[in-house]
This record gives sequence, structure tokens and C-alpha cells, in this order.
Amino acid sequence: MSAADFFSEAKRLNLKLQISGDGPSPAHTLDNEALFQLPLLAMTILALSKGLSKPELPEIGQLVGECLERTVAGFKGSSQDIGWSGNLRIRTIKALTFLESTGQVTIDRATRRVSATDLGKKVYNDAINGESLLAVSMKTIELSYQYIRDEARVRGEVN
Repeated sequence: MSAADFFSEAKRLNLKLQISGDGPSPAHTLDNEALFQLPLLAMTILALSKGLSKPELPEIGQLVGECLERTVAGFKGSSQDIGWSGNLRIRTIKALTFLESTGQVTIDRATRRVSATDLGKKVYNDAINGESLLAVSMKTIELSYQYIRDEARVRGEVN
């Protein structure tokens, strides 16, 4: 059974996951273990590509790395420069490929800019509703991307 079939069947049967609420509460910051997870990278790409300033395909890995470096607690102020991580770039491309194959982003052939589709924007907006750890982290990543673009504009690197 494919994932799409699974979720369709679960919706049809109105299945719900019951969570007791007992046990330890989750941490309030993303840790380094989350860094290279494809869902987090996919959400980060959606965060970057949904606004007016669309990232270019060749710079997406660097931008994802810079945004995560500014957001993930373990990398703030670090000298590790994860934007240049080969592993991160490979996993970012896998996440981008997933988003493109599911119709959540498109890549303009002429400008090479990555844009979130209406579906991608809906998925992203549904994920950032509320005050969950993911929502707060994605909002912080959006701000980081805006700051990166503003800094590039000041240096005269971006139109």
C-alpha cells in the first residue's frame, strides 16, 4: 500500500491517533538531530520559496544551511558553517525532489527560481498554524531568510 493510499484509507475510515498526554513534555528547541531530517528540510524549502523573494536553484542548499544555522540552537554562533555541508546539500536536493514530485514546488526553467505552489503554500500554512515547536521554528526560519536577503541587498548582491 502506498502512503497516499494509506492516508486516503485512514481518512475514509475516520481513524484518529489517540495520545494520552502523559510522559515528558517535548523540548522547546530543535536539536541537531533534527537538522538533516527530510521533512524539516522540505518545510524549510517551502518557507523560503513561498514568499516574494524566490531562491535560485543553485543557492538553495546554501540558503537552507544558513537559515538552519541561524535557527537551530546548537549552531547559533557556531563556526561550523553548515551551509557548506555536503551531507546537508544532498539531503536538501532529496527534499526538493520530493517537493517537486508531489507538486508542492516548481522550478522556473528560465530563471531557475524555486516557487511554492498553492498546494505547497497550503501544506506550509497548515504546519505553521498554532504555537507548536515546528510552527515557531518555521517562523524563525522565515525571519532568518528575510535577514539573509536584506543583508545581501545591502551588499548589492540581490535585486
